[in-house]
Amino acid sequence: MAENELADPRTSDSNTISRRDVIKSVIAAGAVSSTSYLFRVSKVWGQASAPGAVDRLITLNVNGQDRRVDVMKQETLVMTLRYKLGLTGTKIGCDQAECGACTVLIDDVPYYSCSVFTHTVRDKKIQTIEGLAKPDGTLHPVQQGVIDQQGFQCAFCMSGFVMATVGYLKTNPNPTRTELAHGISGNLCRCQDYDKILTAMMRGAEHLRKA
Repeated sequence: MAENELADPRTSDSNTISRRDVIKSVIAAGAVSSTSYLFRVSKVWGQASAPGAVDRLITLNVNGQDRRVDVMKQETLVMTLRYKLGLTGTKIGCDQAECGACTVLIDDVPYYSCSVFTHTVRDKKIQTIEGLAKPDGTLHPVQQGVIDQQGFQCAFCMSGFVMATVGYLKTNPNPTRTELAHGISGNLCRCQDYDKILTAMMRGAEHLRKA
């Protein structure tokens, strides 16, 4: 057996890679990959359309204003609102049309914006949580109801509940507590403080009737 084959790997030349070096390199690569993944979405949605891409420049009526925006055919409304129009009041929760955090009004009807393709609503009127208050800053009655009753804990789901309630009250402005609970049952709360949320929404309905 050759002499170099018996050499202690710990005393080999500098080109030998130790087990510790391999582990370090794997950990470092994993950290870089994780960071890349975390920031990939924000980078992608923040970039301008590349030449020859499938994006299309369309006009959306959002909160009473016409907004020109480049959208891809597979782009969802929640992505357009948050990452291209800067309307971050609309939240992304499950991104599977189950939690309601992304609820907006389209022609006064509540929709999960994570399940609506942007290009399908270019001839419709879209309203987000940012568009509820009056130009002078006066809050919508449902928003005021939330403040009066301190209706949420973490409030991540708040905008979705508010928009769902505003949409429901357009069809039933004087609901019973049970009717309203059923009307906004498509929205979920991580904190599960439904009784407090419903009390706030009922106060909002009361304010709206007096407005």
